[in-house]
Formats: sequence, C-alpha cells, structure tokens
Amino acid sequence: MTAIDYFCFQIFPYLALGVFLIGSWARFDLAANTWRTGSSQLLSGRWMRLGSNWFHVGVIAILLGHFVGLLTPHALYERFISAGQKQVLAMAVGGFFGVMCFIGLTILLLRRLFNPRIRATSSARDILVLVLLYAQLLLGLSSIYVSAGHMDGVQMMKLAEWAQHIVTFRPGAAEYIHDAHWIYKAHVFLGMTLILIFPFTRLVHIWSIPLSYLTRPYQVVRKRSAPLDYGSR
Repeated sequence: MTAIDYFCFQIFPYLALGVFLIGSWARFDLAANTWRTGSSQLLSGRWMRLGSNWFHVGVIAILLGHFVGLLTPHALYERFISAGQKQVLAMAVGGFFGVMCFIGLTILLLRRLFNPRIRATSSARDILVLVLLYAQLLLGLSSIYVSAGHMDGVQMMKLAEWAQHIVTFRPGAAEYIHDAHWIYKAHVFLGMTLILIFPFTRLVHIWSIPLSYLTRPYQVVRKRSAPLDYGSR
C-alpha cells in the first residue's frame, strides 16, 4: 500500500467528515441567510420539473442504497442473501436509479450552462458542484460494468469493510481498498471530496429536508359563510 492510498482512504475520509460536520454547523450559525437551494425555477420552468424530480428521486435512492449496502454488517443478512446475490441486486437497483439520476442531472446541467437567464445568475461554485456530481455519477455507473467482471461479491464486501472501519474509527481501513480497481477508488475519493465541499455549496439544503411534511395534519378548509344582514334588525 502506497502513502497516497493511505492518505486518500485512511486519513482523508476523516478530514472530509470533520469539515462536513463543523462546516455545516458554522455556516448555519454564521451565514444562515445563505442556507438555500438557489432554485432556478422562477427564471425558467422549462424542463425543470422533469429534471429536478428525476434527479432527486434517483439520488435519494442511490444514497439510501449506499448507506444500507455499505454500512450493514454482512452477518446480519448472510442467512438470507449471499454476497454475490447482493452484488447483483445492487447492480440492478443502482443501475436503474443511476440512469434516472443521470437523465435528471443532465437536464439540470444543460439548463445551468445553456439557458442565458439561469447562467447569468449561476456562480462558478454552482456549476462546479453539478459537474462533480455528474462525474461521480458516471464513475458509479461505470463501476457496474467493472463489477460485471467479478460476480462473487468479494470486492463489494471489501468496500463495505472499508466503510464500516471508517465509521467505527478502526485502523486498517485503507487495506481493504488499496488494491481495488481505479474506478472504485476514484468513486470513493470523489465521494469524500463532495462531502468535504458540502458546507460551502448549495448542497447544505439537504439538512433542511422537510420530513415533518410526511406526517403533517390535514388542512381544514371551510366554505365562507354568508355575511349576516344586520340592517334588517
């Protein structure tokens, strides 16, 4: 294992997570007025609903899949599904939502780059985030092709061990990934980079996801009653 591998997959994840947590808190505390999505829908609604919905549904499913797939210990599900079967499931589900996310993100990126009104109000940071997300998505979809060359699930188990070692602060995490295919390594490193820059971009709006909306009470709407005729009294 090289020093670069050790830094990228043993040290850098903690730097990224530290900046992610502290930076998010600091921005909310010191610059709350910048905590927004920066939606461009008011500037142009063309293709906005399709691109935004497909991107968000796709990316939420992908993130949940990564969270469950990487952080769930193998011992909890090995009685029900083998490593190879889990890999097939991950490739199928990830591929489906990955394509959905790809279509949505392509629409959003094209709007940001080629719609004059949206481009005029976009910062270099906004475009950079979309480009990095696009590159990350392409790497993720490319990893499906690489995974098809070894369907035993061994590499997937190594990636899961790496993630579980990181979140539980155990040493030796980099040993599980240093010899992986470069697409896996690039995907992991770019993912950590996105986590690192998260507090400095519009991605912070993820923290404000309105979960209470799902359990909101029904809105009571009543017809307006006819005004009383006081003059007849």
